Amino acid sequence: MISNQILQSTIEGLKGITRVELAVIDVDGKVLASTFKETINYHEAAASFTQSPADSQEISGYQFFKVYDELQIEYILVAQSATEDSYTVGKIAAFQIQNLLIAYKERFDKDNFIKNLILDNLLLVDIYTRSQKLRIDAEARRIVLIAETPSAKEVNVLESIRTFFKSRTKDFITAVDEKGIIIVRELAANETYEDVDKAANQLLETVNKQTGTSCHVSYGTIVGEIREVSRSYKEARMALDVGRIFFDDRNIIAYSSLGIGRLIYQLPIPLCKMFIREIFDGRSPDEFDEETLMTINKFFENSLNVSETSRQLYIHRNTLVYRLDKLQKTTGLDLRVFEDAITFKIALMVVKYMRYMENEDRG
Repeated sequence: MISNQILQSTIEGLKGITRVELAVIDVDGKVLASTFKETINYHEAAASFTQSPADSQEISGYQFFKVYDELQIEYILVAQSATEDSYTVGKIAAFQIQNLLIAYKERFDKDNFIKNLILDNLLLVDIYTRSQKLRIDAEARRIVLIAETPSAKEVNVLESIRTFFKSRTKDFITAVDEKGIIIVRELAANETYEDVDKAANQLLETVNKQTGTSCHVSYGTIVGEIREVSRSYKEARMALDVGRIFFDDRNIIAYSSLGIGRLIYQLPIPLCKMFIREIFDGRSPDEFDEETLMTINKFFENSLNVSETSRQLYIHRNTLVYRLDKLQKTTGLDLRVFEDAITFKIALMVVKYMRYMENEDRG
């Protein structure tokens, strides 16, 4: 079904060229789009015209035209009959809407295919059969991007993104749930992840401008066959979730940049609790005071470099050493030793993951 916004834009464009007032109504006479200044009741005329075998008819000073979806009447186009050209203009307008209907129906078929492909609802043989029928290149390089925003479920946001990327006719823009807008982007042979990151920034800017709210964009890895698109989608979805937990300061997150966070995200909560209990003897590493946590984080940021960390914290080197010694006595882990530092870093991430999952369960 064509949106009323598109119908309105179409007939306004035609009126601007022809100066003929036009309206699009449904079979019950309800106005879907109109350029007429006055409000007109089409109910009786629509009922009469729908029952008529004629494809066009003049009724009460207006020219009516049927627009079909295959053999069923989908729309009725109404043109003013005040000018000699109204019949010709009406025929052209009806033809234009008919072509729009065909194009949107084809896009709807492709959208359904992409949604089912992403959700793994298709058999392998069906993927290639339907992609061939819909004239979709099965061997093109593709990648999936997801834009998540509180307003993603609104149709105008989806249409806005489609309009912005309308020059990219081989991309598919859709949504499978209320959590985000999905772009299955086709890539040329020379396009790299750097180009994908630029596209992600464009998408971020477009959605932020449209919604006026904070948006997060993620993307998976590049795949070489259409049957692998679902994998890229799952990677992009995981990148959103993992990014929300461990990289909340980033608006764009790539699956390839998740690092160890990707592994922690897939751990069962009981195993995480057992790990924390064994390492810290029942104490959680996020229970340390703010000064200690700031020292730990800054020490990690500077790759365990004592001199650089003390300089950035504006403290004497010996003060930092004292804090690290104190932490070692408390936890049994010396952050100056790489293996202990890794253990502590993982523990901090595990606790962050556990806290996030607990909040999700409460929500």
